[in-house]
Amino acid sequence: MTSAEIDVAGAAGLIADNVERVIEGKPDVVRTAIVVLLAEGHLLIEDVPGVGKTMLSKALARSIDCTVRRIQFTPDLLPSDVTGVSVFNQDTRQFEFRPGGVFANIVVGDEINRASPKTQSALLECMEEQQVTVDQTTYRLDPPFMVVATQNPIEMEGTYALPEAQRDRFMARVSIGYPVEAAELAMLDTHSHHSPLEDLRPVTDAETVRSLIAAVARVHVSPAVQRYAIAMAAATRSSHELVLGASPRATLHLVRAARASAALEGRDFVTPDDVRTLAPYVLSHRLLPTVEATMSGRTVERVLEQVLASVPAPGGDWRR
Repeated sequence: MTSAEIDVAGAAGLIADNVERVIEGKPDVVRTAIVVLLAEGHLLIEDVPGVGKTMLSKALARSIDCTVRRIQFTPDLLPSDVTGVSVFNQDTRQFEFRPGGVFANIVVGDEINRASPKTQSALLECMEEQQVTVDQTTYRLDPPFMVVATQNPIEMEGTYALPEAQRDRFMARVSIGYPVEAAELAMLDTHSHHSPLEDLRPVTDAETVRSLIAAVARVHVSPAVQRYAIAMAAATRSSHELVLGASPRATLHLVRAARASAALEGRDFVTPDDVRTLAPYVLSHRLLPTVEATMSGRTVERVLEQVLASVPAPGGDWRR
């Protein structure tokens, strides 16, 4: 265990403790959000209204002393509102670029499925390549860059389902779920008079996060563990209950997330358990079930669970 991994675990613990002051009783969800941040991914938070989706994204953003922008996605939101627009300056007689909402380290996209497909597609380039192209000019986005998007799966009126290409850009999807009774009682005490977000202060900064991301990238993934991740993705592609399996990008995201998870545990190597634990978060939102599976009441999560169970874990000396 090196000092770099100890720093990753310690810094991640500070962020997690800070976020959990607002989101109580959901340590796994908070941990997954931090894993995605340190793996240079993007997070999709999907759940019913009122369980704290936006609160989680804001708490994570406020825990880091960096630039944060919030975009409220609505049907009338334009792509230029997201990426930016060139405006003609009468004084200089030249066009000037005015950055849009994505020009920040952490971008909170609230109710992303309420925007039109044209506006949703404005996020594709920045999420994949960390850059924005407007009027044939490319602008780089400063790292760390993370999109935290929320959507309600049960409100279908006035919404546009995210296309497969958009969902595939998100490294992981989490559902917060309803709190247990003790957590809900604690919430009534802490949230009744004022929002705890107002008291939240940063516990790290963008420069530190960049160094943590660099440390995560150095975590070792053995060929055997890499083949295990590939086998999981391949199994989804051959399942007779899935129309669309996991993409090669999904495999890449799974390995990168496993690196971050290992670093959070203070290890400089990835285990098969790291990959197996993260697979439901990384793969499920990318899969499409067949009509037969849907009609028989088989959820994507249930199908994926059986698919993953059919993939044998690497044996022998898998660290080499």
